[in-house]
Amino acid sequence: MTLDKVKKGQVVKITGIPNEMVRVQAIRFGISEGTVVVCREVVPAGPVVVARNKQEIAIGRSLARTILVEPC
Repeated sequence: MTLDKVKKGQVVKITGIPNEMVRVQAIRFGISEGTVVVCREVVPAGPVVVARNKQEIAIGRSLARTILVEPC
């Protein structure tokens, strides 16, 4: 499953970021493989807002489509 398919309130673990450029962008946001995040909001045709610790991060839909996750 990819991050753009996650529902609001769902807790997921990042399992893969296949593209090197996307991985670099995700690391800048503090997201890497193995990170557990909570989906705070899914804006229709917009970003996916996830929370890690006390930080909320809006991830663009196209970037979210490339991040692999699994439910926790």
